[in-house]
Amino acid sequence: MEAEPLLPPRGWRGARGLRRDGGAQRGPGADSDLYINQAIVFIEDAIQYRSINHRVDFNSLWLYRWYYSRIWQWILSLTITIILALAFIEKPSSLTVTSDVRYRLPAWNPPCGLTESIELLCFLVFMVDVSVKSYLIGWEEFWKNKWLMAYILTLIVSVTDWIVSLSFFCAEDVRIRRILRPFFLLQNSSMMKKTLKSINSTLPEMASVVLLLAVHLSLFTMFAMLLFARTKLFAKFSFFCVFLSSNTGIPGHALDGQQDKEWLSYFRNLPDSLTSLLVLLTTANNPDVMIPAYSKNRAYSIFFILFTVLGNLFLMNLLTAIIYNQFRGYLLKSVQSSLFRRRLGIRAAFEVLSSLKEAPANAQQSYVSTGALLQVLQKVEMDSRCKQAIMRSLKTCSCDQLSAAQFQKLFEELDKDAIKQHPPSPEYQSHFMQKMQLAFGHPYFGYLGNVVALANIISICVVLVMDADKQPSERDDFFLGAINCFFILYYLLEMLLKILAMGLKRYLSYPSNRFDGLLTVILLALEIATFAVYGFPHPGWRPEFMGLLSLWDMVRLVNMLIVFRFLRIIPNMKFMSLVVTTLLDLVKNLRAFAGILVVVFYAFAITGIMLFKGAVVPLGNTSAVNTTYDNGTLLCGTYEQLEYWPNNFDDFAAAVVTLWDVMVVNNWQVFLEAFSRYSSPWAKIYFVAWWLISSVIWVNLFVALLLENFIHKWDRRCHREPVSDIEYQRTVELMFRDVLEEPTEEELMEKLHQHPHLQLCR
Repeated sequence: MEAEPLLPPRGWRGARGLRRDGGAQRGPGADSDLYINQAIVFIEDAIQYRSINHRVDFNSLWLYRWYYSRIWQWILSLTITIILALAFIEKPSSLTVTSDVRYRLPAWNPPCGLTESIELLCFLVFMVDVSVKSYLIGWEEFWKNKWLMAYILTLIVSVTDWIVSLSFFCAEDVRIRRILRPFFLLQNSSMMKKTLKSINSTLPEMASVVLLLAVHLSLFTMFAMLLFARTKLFAKFSFFCVFLSSNTGIPGHALDGQQDKEWLSYFRNLPDSLTSLLVLLTTANNPDVMIPAYSKNRAYSIFFILFTVLGNLFLMNLLTAIIYNQFRGYLLKSVQSSLFRRRLGIRAAFEVLSSLKEAPANAQQSYVSTGALLQVLQKVEMDSRCKQAIMRSLKTCSCDQLSAAQFQKLFEELDKDAIKQHPPSPEYQSHFMQKMQLAFGHPYFGYLGNVVALANIISICVVLVMDADKQPSERDDFFLGAINCFFILYYLLEMLLKILAMGLKRYLSYPSNRFDGLLTVILLALEIATFAVYGFPHPGWRPEFMGLLSLWDMVRLVNMLIVFRFLRIIPNMKFMSLVVTTLLDLVKNLRAFAGILVVVFYAFAITGIMLFKGAVVPLGNTSAVNTTYDNGTLLCGTYEQLEYWPNNFDDFAAAVVTLWDVMVVNNWQVFLEAFSRYSSPWAKIYFVAWWLISSVIWVNLFVALLLENFIHKWDRRCHREPVSDIEYQRTVELMFRDVLEEPTEEELMEKLHQHPHLQLCR
């Protein structure tokens, strides 16, 4: 194994050259270039929280930087997107207007070899990717890297399945490689790997609550089967039954019929009983599941209320609390590991740069010259804000050499909040212009705009209410056209006055101003076009009857955007602003969670296609057993009566939408019953597994991250004064920054000594 000296012996530093590559001489200048390149790569590793355990010779460093360059990463991301998107066009294709099995026309399916050729190109890119990765980390690290080994295994299985597919002329129904495609997305994201590892570490704690839920469900299922059995033994469930039947005058056979209906509809056998109570755990069939028994005796409601309180209110919320607590701890450990990688990368850069200059023989501490660091910073790819801040600190430093602590402190700029500072306002010399700037730059002018926006919304609502019951021929659009004209002119005036007071650059630096300005320009253009075609508003003005219907419809649609102008009040309300900024930051940091959800959606959608493709057919092509009453009408609440025909697994797009509907859990019992009837009773396992993974685990993880982000911002709000000209942007790593522990000197040096491709000689 090749090993590059991180810090050569002091006797080497004055030598003419080092013996490398079979005796080739490399001069001190070449070694200096190597150390500079190593430092550049180590700093870039620290910025991106990457591991430094890779080859560090000249050629490997060039290959390493090329691999993490924007071009290659863009090619890799594009390849992953393409191979995932193939599911929409390959057989069964999603290229139809509707997924409703009653109206869907035959879809266009690509000829054999078209999508397979695209797949082959994607596989070639992945082969290059895994080959470069394996080479850069070395064989010793390769055998320790389970992700890389799984990457190679996935490629082998996918290529084998691809060959089998071609040998059958693309006629096979099961394609294993389609299920494996999400792995390419998963392995390409370090944050997704960390999140998945955190989820995996949280599973034992979640399993205990899930087991308790299973016990709760099982006990109540057995109790329900005894309570609602088809026998008169339990017809007298309590003295309430006796009292009702003897004192209300209700015939006994009617009460027994209600109990038989409960048994027949929900508790006929063990699978139906388990399914009914499992759905009740999500409240999707409440109170439907209770009504037959409740109609007979109100005391039966105690059973269902008790089950819901214990299961839904206590155990499910307890699961949320456990997931939040455990996941936060494991995510914190993951972020702590990321901080260690950053500090290790910076320390490795310090060590290689400290070998550039000869140090005294009796020196007990290493130093790095500021000139060498400046040379490195000029070549490092990093955020311009951080680079400028570090270089400013470096130039203002009075010393010519930096110790390890000083070197590390310089790069703490990477850990700070990303700050966006708005440009300054223009300075006018005229006293009149200064007064104008003061008036129209004052917050009260913004408040006036909020009041006008509210008035615009109210006026639109009034017009909509007045015209709601009128026929199109009876409507008079004069009032709506007039108020549109007035408010658009005000928005235009407001925009121009704000630009005058703030300056164009400062005005555009605020997202709310950009949205307002864009909306105003669109409104003004449409209004001018409307007046040019229809003339100015007047009584009896009905432009929808004068042609160019789409133009007038666009004005009405833009009125919807006017409603969003009222969202401009959010920055003026501190608590609402806190909530919105929390949501925005969450969206920015949600890529890992969203990626994992995409992986799960993709895998389940492909599995659903393989299991249920073509299972759902229109009523005319199949018997209507268990779906109709005796008179031929459809049973209420069934898949057929609710017309859920577009929800199926006949193509990838339809499968994704169906899984989304099940994840929301509203009426998901309809899907359980329908696909069990159309395919097999074992289909329930598929939907229950999807519910557990999507609704129970992923949604609770999302709630955990949302809570952590909100609590963090709430705590910081008390320690930071609001500054109007500064916006703070945070990442997941920065979210935990206040509670992370700094690694010690001994830990960093011990880890550097274990580097497989570097040799510390001191």
